[in-house]
Amino acid sequence: MIERYSLDKMSKVWQEEFKFKTMLDIEILALEALAKQKKVPHPAVARIRKKVRFNLTQIKKIEEKTQHDVVAFVTNVSQYIGQDAKYLHMGLTSSDVLDTTLGVQLKAASDILIEDLEKLLNVLAKKAKKYRDMVCIGRTHGVHAEPTTFGLKLALWYDEARRDLERLKQAKEEVSVGKISGAVGTFANVDPLVEVYICKKLGLKAANISTQVIQRDVYAQYMAVLAVIGASLEKFATEIRHLQRTEVLEAEEPFGKGQKGSSAMPHKRNPVICERICGLARLLRGNALAAIKTVALWHERDISHSSVERVIFPDSTLALDYMLHKFIQVIDGLQVYPDNMLANLARTHGLIFSQRVLLTLMDKGLPRMKAYDLVQRCAMKSWKDGSDFKANLSQDKDVARYLSVRELNKIFDLDYYLRNVKKIFNRVGL
Repeated sequence: MIERYSLDKMSKVWQEEFKFKTMLDIEILALEALAKQKKVPHPAVARIRKKVRFNLTQIKKIEEKTQHDVVAFVTNVSQYIGQDAKYLHMGLTSSDVLDTTLGVQLKAASDILIEDLEKLLNVLAKKAKKYRDMVCIGRTHGVHAEPTTFGLKLALWYDEARRDLERLKQAKEEVSVGKISGAVGTFANVDPLVEVYICKKLGLKAANISTQVIQRDVYAQYMAVLAVIGASLEKFATEIRHLQRTEVLEAEEPFGKGQKGSSAMPHKRNPVICERICGLARLLRGNALAAIKTVALWHERDISHSSVERVIFPDSTLALDYMLHKFIQVIDGLQVYPDNMLANLARTHGLIFSQRVLLTLMDKGLPRMKAYDLVQRCAMKSWKDGSDFKANLSQDKDVARYLSVRELNKIFDLDYYLRNVKKIFNRVGL
């Protein structure tokens, strides 16, 4: 129910009902501002407020003829107003209304995405704390490196998601902008105070300067931030996909009762949600590129950006809303397998302690490369025949000259690798 409700909220932001309702608000606010300047009679504004409405079906019919959505909208609204319609859209150009409406829509969409990210941070924090000390193998290049904890993985994601939240909040402020400056941005037919009045009422800031449109770098930056958030989710989901591989199986996304993994293989439990998230991240990146390509318009404005933006803004905000909700579900219901983590730690027969052996030999006075060669010689034997690394070290005469069995046992202690975990959690704020 929570997921359906939130997605419905985002969908409503991009529905024509919301768009035209916002456009109507802008037109009425413009009349109020003009009335304050005594350019429109106050009684006319009152009459318009009482009568004003629009009809989506009629707007569509008019647009079929006019091939212009704002003209169709103004025409339809005028039919309800009557003789006072002469004051409607006075001094405004279409983009005054459309770009200011877009600012309202993107602000509303951002609020929903911010709420989503805050929920994700909550579930990540909870899981990170739960598995703070759950030791597992860290991997570099996909190969076993040194021990870490599963909680540290999640704490890392928490910290990145928090940065994403701050980026989105900043992007929301930048994109919550409107303009009512006329056909080429000179305020030739409308006073700047009208713009200030409308934007303030709508909770937007007025553009410092504009042409017929708000400059598209503002939206390119916003779309880039959405793409970065998508990239973070892709990163997190990719890790879970790797951890869910049969050969690893340290964690897996939830698998519901009655869910089917394959039409052919009944045993399959596939990371389909995480794969879906990774796929949608590509869409966000593509849309961000499209937004960047709409920055350059001819002179004071052309219309090449319009068709692109009618697709990419709803698609990206809806997609990211969906991705966040699905990943919240994944983390909340994440299946974690500590026994498999411990089993995987032992798969390389102790090789994961090689760096500490190297450093201890160096502490004994050996030059780095000589110590490295000694440790590598014993390590490669373990790689080749699966023998125990610690045993190889203890049986190597050159190593035994520097390290006793007792010292080796101390080196092969997992707690050594976990001694700073709590400090890291404190730095992250968990």
